[in-house]
Amino acid sequence: MDHTSHQRGADREPVMITGVGAVSPLGHSFREIADGLLAGRSGVRSIDPGPFAREPVQFAGAVSDIPPPAAVACPLDAAAFAVLPRLDQLCVSPIATALVDAGLAGSRSALRIGLVLGLGAEHLKAWEANFLGGGGQVFTPACGPTLVQRLASLFGLAGPAVTTAAACASSGYAMALGRTWLTAGWVDACIVGGCDTFSPTSLAAFYNLRALSRRSDDPVKASRPFDRDRDGFVMGEGGAFFTLERKSDADRRGARTYGELAGVGMSSDASHMVAPCTDPVQAARTITMALSDAGVAPDELDYVNAHAAGTPVGDAAEAGAIRMALGAAADRVPVSSTKSMSGHLVSGAAAFEAVACLAAIDRQAIPPTVNLDHPDEACPLDHVPHEARPAPVRVAASNSFGFGGSNLCLVLRAA
Repeated sequence: MDHTSHQRGADREPVMITGVGAVSPLGHSFREIADGLLAGRSGVRSIDPGPFAREPVQFAGAVSDIPPPAAVACPLDAAAFAVLPRLDQLCVSPIATALVDAGLAGSRSALRIGLVLGLGAEHLKAWEANFLGGGGQVFTPACGPTLVQRLASLFGLAGPAVTTAAACASSGYAMALGRTWLTAGWVDACIVGGCDTFSPTSLAAFYNLRALSRRSDDPVKASRPFDRDRDGFVMGEGGAFFTLERKSDADRRGARTYGELAGVGMSSDASHMVAPCTDPVQAARTITMALSDAGVAPDELDYVNAHAAGTPVGDAAEAGAIRMALGAAADRVPVSSTKSMSGHLVSGAAAFEAVACLAAIDRQAIPPTVNLDHPDEACPLDHVPHEARPAPVRVAASNSFGFGGSNLCLVLRAA
């Protein structure tokens, strides 16, 4: 039985994306990120992994600078912004941009604007930073105001504000929840997305799990989704946020729209805390639910942005799920993984990859999977290796499959 929403397609008012803000290894504006993705540019570089280094050379998709927020949207000046924790900066800057981009920076007090932040392990990151600075919070943990509370207060957002934690799917779950709030009429607009940053502990932990690539001789070539020589993922950092509005509200304001958040599918593998499930049934069900929710048939899909992070088991499992969900259409629907360029933004990955889908729609071209020199026979898909592929793109799907079996698929449609 299909348990997707009874409100789908023409029965539900479309929810539109009217603002985009991002801070990423590939740039900090929609245009810059789209240019980088379609040029096949890598944001991966060598980094200092901190005091728990497991290798003399480690690398990641790093953000070199975080621009201060636009003054019209945020009361912080550059000096006050500079002393915020890095995780706060990765939210404040793109949220301000998303509000300005949507034309809502000056009219927030009259609207119920909600905020859904996708972020995992928030307090662990704060305690680790405190410990490395000589503090003892990790031994006597205390929780002050959460990041989402601080953000809502800073921006004066009067709608509901919550955090969603679903591992690598966290920011996509945030987008799905924001759409639900709008459909239910609980908010007038909603800021949704997520962020993450690597820390010494997270780098060491993923390394010890043997989840990270060890290709330190050439970091730019290390992230190799779907390639037969892949040996793990490359971590990334950054954040991406969107302003969501009902179509009638966006039209009334004359707002620019990047596209529609048209479909959502979610499930759980209920299998293992860190190992990908080798049975593709639940992941495939997630894709099928998202397409059904959007009223889109598999052969109407123009692009799939894969979760594929470059792990041997995970990429093959996802390829199986895509084929199971799309059937014969899997032979002609282009698939790529932009993690080959950005690294894996973890909690922020789903939102950043939604930006990649919007870029494909905007530019009418499929971003490539770089470093895909030898496509794995266990991943039989219509890959887009090395270079972007010009193609009509009206409907794109983005997969996110997180630790613990958190499965998500978003469908984005041209405005």
